[in-house]
Amino acid sequence: MVLFGSMSTVAISTVVAVSILIAFGTGRQPFAAAWAFLKSLVVSRKYLLFFIAVTAIMFLNKNELRLENWLKVPYDLTPVLSGWEGAWPAWLQSNLQSDALTAVCGIFYLVIFQSVLISSVAIYTHHKNMKLYYAFCVAVLMNYFLAVPFYLFVPVNEVWFVHPQIHFLLLDVFPSFEREYRSLSGLNNCFPSLHTSISVTLALLASKSGIRRWAVFAWISASVIIFSIFYLGIHWFTDMVAGLLLALLSTTVGLKVGAWAENTSRDKLALRGKAKLKTSRPVGS
Repeated sequence: MVLFGSMSTVAISTVVAVSILIAFGTGRQPFAAAWAFLKSLVVSRKYLLFFIAVTAIMFLNKNELRLENWLKVPYDLTPVLSGWEGAWPAWLQSNLQSDALTAVCGIFYLVIFQSVLISSVAIYTHHKNMKLYYAFCVAVLMNYFLAVPFYLFVPVNEVWFVHPQIHFLLLDVFPSFEREYRSLSGLNNCFPSLHTSISVTLALLASKSGIRRWAVFAWISASVIIFSIFYLGIHWFTDMVAGLLLALLSTTVGLKVGAWAENTSRDKLALRGKAKLKTSRPVGS
């Protein structure tokens, strides 16, 4: 069942999904959240700097494969870190495989994962929850910053590449994946699983948002994505465990920095308010 003929199809599907998720998380039409985001970029220097930092680390991750090709690490750590797990994903595929399940897992892996990531920024900005916005930026920053060195120096190959009896089911929904998407996701960039760490990070942050429906969806998304990395034949169990640990660390640090960033902003506003009050008092009062 082919769902995505090209990266353009993935991109269009992502735009649609982001629009729906923003409306779902804000209760408003998505343009209101988009306007709040653009306004915040212009009005708040701190908001802009945090956003630039996240964009920069994602750009680094996008170009990680170029660094990898330049370094040319000669060893393969798959047998040491994950190869001992055996071919249990083959049992998973043989017992559960269906066109419908493959389609759902493919959609969540390719579209919903990045849609929740993008929508989180808009939703927290719309609700003026700057603590979670700053926490989101720092947590995502840490996820990529800590994962990239592993991808460079701890090469672990994807499960389907190691075990011939395990199929790379993502090709069933996106046949041109290797040609169009592989440059964003290296074949030996398994440990840790960023799909696990980012999706769980987003779910943990959503749990702090006070938006129950958004938190529930974020956890459903994270659960489906974790199942998908196994079912589709991509990740090892150890990749997932490392991803969970990375998510917990990144979220903890992100929330602490987010609280600090929000408090400093409040302190500045309070000082400005006091300064205006003093200058507005009549002479001799």
